[in-house]
Amino acid sequence: MVGRSRRYRLSDTAQQVVGGFLLAGPFVVTEEVWLLASHMGPVHVLATVVVVFGIGYGALYEADDDRDPDREADVAGVPVRFVSLMGVAYGSVLVLAIAVTAPTTFAVQLGLEPAFPVLAALTAKAVCVGAIFSVVGAATADSVF
Repeated sequence: MVGRSRRYRLSDTAQQVVGGFLLAGPFVVTEEVWLLASHMGPVHVLATVVVVFGIGYGALYEADDDRDPDREADVAGVPVRFVSLMGVAYGSVLVLAIAVTAPTTFAVQLGLEPAFPVLAALTAKAVCVGAIFSVVGAATADSVF
């Protein structure tokens, strides 16, 4: 059985949010991230998703000997802690991007039409890039505290 201090609690998500937002911020407002995103195709997006999931899983379960994903509460066979981590990694980047109007700002700066389909695609790709860094902060905060 997982020790009491290692069970998933809502406070774990709160810790993830702090770490996720901390590392997401600098990448949301960096022009290079949005430039890279504007040139990404489906294969690149998939590659970033695989990297985020790999980093997240590795940081939570491979780097921490005290955690066993098979002994945690799960949703459809996926540990709740991992689901929370992925939501935070992508969600923190998305929330910050929208809060600071990054999609519109960078679309215009890159010479793209600021129409909804263009902004949605650009934002989704930029979120995938930013999540690579956000997941590191979120997983670290979850594991350390």
